Amino acid sequence: MPLSEHEQRMLEQMERALYAEDPKFATALEGSGLRTYTRRRVYQAVAGFLVGIALLMAGMVAKQVWLSVVGFLVMLGCAVLAVTGWRKAPKPGEQPASGPHARRQPRQKRSMMDRIEERWQRRRDEQGGH
Repeated sequence: MPLSEHEQRMLEQMERALYAEDPKFATALEGSGLRTYTRRRVYQAVAGFLVGIALLMAGMVAKQVWLSVVGFLVMLGCAVLAVTGWRKAPKPGEQPASGPHARRQPRQKRSMMDRIEERWQRRRDEQGGH
């Protein structure tokens, strides 16, 4: 369930207060959950890749072409997952894509939906202020 606008603003205020109060602690907390998730995903992909190699070899030994093809496809899929997971993993100390510092990103790096949402929010704020 998504947060309401008021809840999102409150959360952003709390995040800003945390950064102002203890920036070192806030930086340590910000990417740890995502880093752990992506690291686990990469490890699972590597394990899947090894299973794919085993299937490929078993298919070659048993002279079952379909098993070798399945092994190759498993290897290919796991390699793609590992590479994409590794690229998405934030570096230690790197700012997350969302949060109080998301507005510091250059314009071209933000998604179209972020820009549309920002414009919509600006219009609502301008209309509410009049």
